[in-house]
Amino acid sequence: MVTPDPTDVHPAWLPPEAFRAVGSRHTLVHGAGPLVDTVFGEVRRACAEHGGTVRRTAAGPPTQLVLALTSHRPEPAPADGTGTAARPGWTEPATPGAAGVDLDAARADLAAAGGGPLGAEGYALVRHGEVTLVLADEPAGLLYGLFQVVRLGESAFGPPHPARVHRPAMRRRMLDHWDNVDVHPVMGQVERGYAGGSIFWRDGHPRRDWARVRAYARLLAACGVNAVSVNNVNVHATEARLLTDRLGDVAEIADELRPYGIRVHLSVTFAAPVVLGGAATADPLDEAVRDWWAETTRRVYARIPDFGGYVVKADSEGQPGPFSYGRDHADGANLLAGALEPYGGVVHWRAFVYNHRQDWRDRSTDRARAAFDHFAPLDGRFRDNVAVQVKHGPMDFQTREPVSPVIAGLPGTRLAVEFQVTQEYTGQQRHVCYLAPWWSEVLRFAPWGDGGRVVADVAADGGGLVAVSNVGDDRFWTGHPLAQANLYAFGRLAWDPCLPPEAVLDEWIDLTFDPAASADPELLRRTLHEIMDDSWRSYERYTAPLGVGFMVRPGNHYGPDVDGYEYTPRGTYHFADRDGVGVDRTRATGTGFTGQYPSPWAQAYESLAECPDELLLFFHHVPYGHVLRSGSTVIQHIYDTHFDGVAEVEAMRRRWEWLARLVDPAVHARVTERLVEQLRCAQEWRDQVNAYFHRKSGVPDARGRPLH
Repeated sequence: MVTPDPTDVHPAWLPPEAFRAVGSRHTLVHGAGPLVDTVFGEVRRACAEHGGTVRRTAAGPPTQLVLALTSHRPEPAPADGTGTAARPGWTEPATPGAAGVDLDAARADLAAAGGGPLGAEGYALVRHGEVTLVLADEPAGLLYGLFQVVRLGESAFGPPHPARVHRPAMRRRMLDHWDNVDVHPVMGQVERGYAGGSIFWRDGHPRRDWARVRAYARLLAACGVNAVSVNNVNVHATEARLLTDRLGDVAEIADELRPYGIRVHLSVTFAAPVVLGGAATADPLDEAVRDWWAETTRRVYARIPDFGGYVVKADSEGQPGPFSYGRDHADGANLLAGALEPYGGVVHWRAFVYNHRQDWRDRSTDRARAAFDHFAPLDGRFRDNVAVQVKHGPMDFQTREPVSPVIAGLPGTRLAVEFQVTQEYTGQQRHVCYLAPWWSEVLRFAPWGDGGRVVADVAADGGGLVAVSNVGDDRFWTGHPLAQANLYAFGRLAWDPCLPPEAVLDEWIDLTFDPAASADPELLRRTLHEIMDDSWRSYERYTAPLGVGFMVRPGNHYGPDVDGYEYTPRGTYHFADRDGVGVDRTRATGTGFTGQYPSPWAQAYESLAECPDELLLFFHHVPYGHVLRSGSTVIQHIYDTHFDGVAEVEAMRRRWEWLARLVDPAVHARVTERLVEQLRCAQEWRDQVNAYFHRKSGVPDARGRPLH
């Protein structure tokens, strides 16, 4: 297998330096199959770069797949540059045991650590004497184990330790690309894409930059992602044809992702039998419609045997769905699930369904309620291979929202929890906004109270974690080089939701920037951490306060427009008047949204005294003089946080300037450019929001600052 080497693209968290610890040692790879080929190719490439050696033994006894790395470094490589010079006494072994690897002892350690089957993707890491071992039951586990050794670097070769077992919490760790095949007249090549064009499609055709796609697959496998949907959930005319006469285009992408254990999924239109098959109906209970989907799906699997399944957005924002035929979402999802079930495929049926033509004067209509109202009555009716895909909040990836009540409201249904890595409402990859602390809060949230199951448990038992990708054809993958951290963190938290987000950030920093090669590694590591770690909260401070959300310009969703969505058919979000601000979502006097939560959160959100301050205006309409737990009034909190947020961005810029001689000049220039824009935009947010609420409330700033 040839590993990718796109020299014009930033290597992100897999620069050659990240493989120094692996590539500078003697390594044995034992096993067979395409993913083991990938492992061997990765190690061989690292050895060619760093002077190590690698040998491979065939599958057979022992049944365990093995990656064994010695502590000692090899003799210099031969002059021919093959990088496979052997240390005296190192011979081609027939089995790991012949290479001095004590597998019996390693298995004993594994049994003592709880052992048992490691599963399709799990692995164990063992340190015996001078040998570091990765043990796996299946090839994917060996691949993930290799990347764990890469993350650990030299620390993987420290003192001996017993088996440490690593298994993914989520079976499916998936990215949804909102990429269009044709360029959309409004949304362009990538809907809500902030890093250039698609890496898959260009102007109606496959892009076929396979080195780039393979490099992308490698990055995803290294952080734990194992599934990708390759087209937009808003399926337009050309994209619909990927299911049938353009299926070969999808198969080509699948061929490039497969060597890194990544399965392809496809967004489909519910109206496909009509649009593609010429049928008179797409009624999910119509026998001819069921037959059409069964035959079409059979052809998909004949061409892509490891195809993952379908992603569907139906009866939402103009997309067709079962409502047209008097059916419900369970009817629609089960239709496709039935077609996929013989092949082990899944349907990701999105729960993002709401009335986008509501009357803003009608205060009884609440967009936050919509998903629960649609889906809770259907609990228990979905087939086992349906994953109802729920946005983590009840609205639309705002900077701060409560956890969606749907996550607790469908106990008899498999759920996939959806995040948004592309920063649609959090700075669009023009602002530093490290989102992992927010995601971690969501994953650890206990809907049924302390001691109960958390959101991560619900996702692990259901359809896993899904996120909207933030990648494009930009040289730095994500436009803003520091936005790469969000993609990396999503994969790592999907693998292990208990990882501290600050530790994940440090992993990404050390892999991407290689502080060890810097003139001042501690300054580099510390400064990057200080810039990024609290950046989500900084963004929150200078944008929408206390859980309000949607104070953005309609359409492009960038920059402040406090009333931009306030009088539109898509909802009303802050209800600011001369007396107060916030949305009353209580059962007593408001929309009743709080009643969608189980105890104790239904009571906490209902109560003005118990509601968390950071969500206060999401659940309550309060006077400007309402006193928060901090001792500040709501209006003073608005003023203070907006000034504080701008000051924090100014500090980010100063810190970044310190790194001018410690990071790649191209990276430094791009980040500098983005920070200039972030500061300009933060100042605009501060001035517009403060001026707006000063005019509404008539209350001056207690600190006498100008409010414009």
